[in-house]
Amino acid sequence: MMNLYSGTTCPFSQRCRIVLYEKGMDFQVIDVDLFAKQEDIAMINPYGRVPVLVERDLILYEPNIINEYIDERFPHPQLMPADPIMRARARQLLITMEREVFLHIEALEKNHKTADKARQIIRDRLTEMAPVFVKQKHMLGEDFSMLDVAIAPLLWRLDHYAIELPKSAAPLMKYAERIFSRQGFIDALTPSEKAMRR
Repeated sequence: MMNLYSGTTCPFSQRCRIVLYEKGMDFQVIDVDLFAKQEDIAMINPYGRVPVLVERDLILYEPNIINEYIDERFPHPQLMPADPIMRARARQLLITMEREVFLHIEALEKNHKTADKARQIIRDRLTEMAPVFVKQKHMLGEDFSMLDVAIAPLLWRLDHYAIELPKSAAPLMKYAERIFSRQGFIDALTPSEKAMRR
């Protein structure tokens, strides 16, 4: 059985939880207190961070790698495109989102002095994305994919991070509500994450 060591408020752990619940497979989530890091995390991940996936002898500890592994190991429903060109584009977009958006989450999580700048950057990038959802249901078109999984925890935390989007981002917020209504997303929420939105 797969064990996912997961932070109860960690947006990157939430991504992996979403994928596991979307797949509807047999797994166990082991909650890790992010404020009192357990030694066992440091023993299985040299960076001492969550999420970490453990399955027999396999230990994985980057959310994108964990999620792609789960997607390939349990192909239904498929969250990465079947077509190699589309899959490469999806990976490229994920990397772009990591570098231009998700990179700034840590400043908000730890309330660094750069938090205000991080809020502004995230707000601007999300606002730029909004028009995409006038024409399509999800990030890659009609089908829910790994890109939707990646952005969902950030969209869930907008109020929590004090990020206010302009009215022009309304299509993005409608898209967010579609994701939030998915059973896999709902099942993956921890009590601490549910408390982030009222």
